[in-house]
Amino acid sequence: MKKFLVFIALLFLPGYFVGAQPKYEFRAVWVATVANIDWPSKPGLSAEVQKKEAIQILEMHKKLGMNAIIFQIRPSADAFYTSLLEPWSRYLTGKQGLAPEPFYDPLIFWIEEAHKRGMELHAWLNPYRVAQSTTEELSVKHIAFQHPDWILVYGNKLYFDPGIPETRLFIADVVKDIVSRYDVDAIHMDDYFYPYPTSEAFPDTASFRLYNRGFLPENIADWRRENVDITIEMINDTIKSLKPWVKFGISPFGVWRNIADDPDGSDTKAGATNYDDLYANIIKWQEKGWIDYCLPQLYWNIGHPAADFEKLAYWWQEHSYQRAMYIGQAPYKVDPNSETPGWRGPDQLPKQVHLLRSIPEITGSAYFSARSFKNNLLGFQDSLKNNLYKTPAIVPPMSWIDATPPAPLAKLKKSGKKVKWESIRTPLEMDKPWQFVVYLNEVGDTFGPQNPRFIFTVQKEQQLKFERINRKKKRYEVRISVLDRLNNESKLSVPVQIKL
Repeated sequence: MKKFLVFIALLFLPGYFVGAQPKYEFRAVWVATVANIDWPSKPGLSAEVQKKEAIQILEMHKKLGMNAIIFQIRPSADAFYTSLLEPWSRYLTGKQGLAPEPFYDPLIFWIEEAHKRGMELHAWLNPYRVAQSTTEELSVKHIAFQHPDWILVYGNKLYFDPGIPETRLFIADVVKDIVSRYDVDAIHMDDYFYPYPTSEAFPDTASFRLYNRGFLPENIADWRRENVDITIEMINDTIKSLKPWVKFGISPFGVWRNIADDPDGSDTKAGATNYDDLYANIIKWQEKGWIDYCLPQLYWNIGHPAADFEKLAYWWQEHSYQRAMYIGQAPYKVDPNSETPGWRGPDQLPKQVHLLRSIPEITGSAYFSARSFKNNLLGFQDSLKNNLYKTPAIVPPMSWIDATPPAPLAKLKKSGKKVKWESIRTPLEMDKPWQFVVYLNEVGDTFGPQNPRFIFTVQKEQQLKFERINRKKKRYEVRISVLDRLNNESKLSVPVQIKL
């Protein structure tokens, strides 16, 4: 109650809604490809139309202030990229195993276009799902035909059996293939580990009998959790052995355990939980350092009787374990006709953003999903552009991976309204100049690099032409810093002056 009153008091502070924007903040949106939720709009579109739709999504979210895209590249043991392990996705071409026409690699395209816009690309994989229906036509080259013993039927869907060691090795090999060949910034997995339970028992008695590792039948739940633990640790080791700068993030269901089942659980009454139903002991992975960020899906409103967004935000704050903690938010629920009063008005999402910013351990958000921002969100898009995300933000660094700042610029020069710069080359990937922060302040204004209002843009290119700002020209100072792959920032350049 005390925390809630503090939050309400903050809301009425002068300028609270206008200011208080952090310099470092994760601002992401999920782009779901399963069932063509976000992209492409339907299967079988030409490569040209697919690219056009992708650019529209990227441009929209860049304008909204996002700095990361979580792009689903493996929805159901299939691929939105060139893979020798799994077939092309049916959601891309309309037929599993059929390549885009004319040929291009969608993952390369999304990576390059996101990076051009100063946005990270997090490659989103589903680990265990094989098919959304038992009636789906699978490619003749699908792994399910090569190893039918790896596959289970549950709830009329197909899954890899997490209890079989070879399936875990196969999933790690898929991740290895992606990380080794593509310039992704992170590997991302969501809440689907063991499937959400139905009325039937999960059919893994055979694999338990073969691979129980000494667990007794009454402890099969602990065995299942350990199966997922093994998968997560193996994937992290795979990523870091190949490219240490590539992050590993998990976006779990928003409730770990209810307090009724565990005194360490949250004050919630969720019908399903990560620990008890999905066998995903997410906070263990965070505590062990097997993942770099946790992004729980808090798709409820503030004050929800069974799962209060505010209570859950504070609960997850206490379980960050010196790793990054972001929060998943639900613009798809905003609806003036919603049955839930909390989602009918324009203030729900802005209040959530401000609440999260008041919690130091939480350093950003992701929104489900991209297409929601084409809907009437009661002005939330304008709130992002003109208020909440008015100034650019840098994706927070991860000091446990790398804390060494890159070298500063070698040279900065200006010509009229244009500035160009040169960076220092290095063979070390972690220290390479990755992006550049352009600071702008009026001459005479007290400049401070920690004040985000001075960030003009974060970009990939090493030049920038400014547009006229005022009717009457004024003098401005321009400074540039270098960001490396993990967003460590160099010292700032000596300023140059321009008239705008």
